[in-house]
Amino acid sequence: MSAAKVKAQKIIADNGVVVFSKSYCPYCTASKALLSDLGAKFYLLELDQIDDGPAIQDALEEITSQRSVPNIFIKQAHIGGNSDLQGRKAELPALLKDAGAV
Repeated sequence: MSAAKVKAQKIIADNGVVVFSKSYCPYCTASKALLSDLGAKFYLLELDQIDDGPAIQDALEEITSQRSVPNIFIKQAHIGGNSDLQGRKAELPALLKDAGAV
C-alpha cells in the first residue's frame, strides 16, 4: 500500500470531518463555507499546497473512485463532492453532531 494511501486513510480514520481540497477550487470554497457556516470543525488538507498532494489525490481515487475535489468524509463515510454535500444540507447538522464536529 502506498504511503499516500496510508496517510489518507489515517486522516479519515482520525477525524470526524475531513475535506480534501485545493485552495483555488470554487467548489471546495463552497463546501468549506457551508461547513464553516454550520459551525463544523473539520480537518482540511489543501492538496495543491503539500508535496504529496498528487499522490494523495491518486490514493483518494483508489479509495472512493472519485478523483475530483473536494472529496469529503463525515464520520469516516465518503460523502462525495460539493454537490453531494450541498444536496444533504437538511441532514448535515445531525451528521456533523453525530461525528462530534459541532
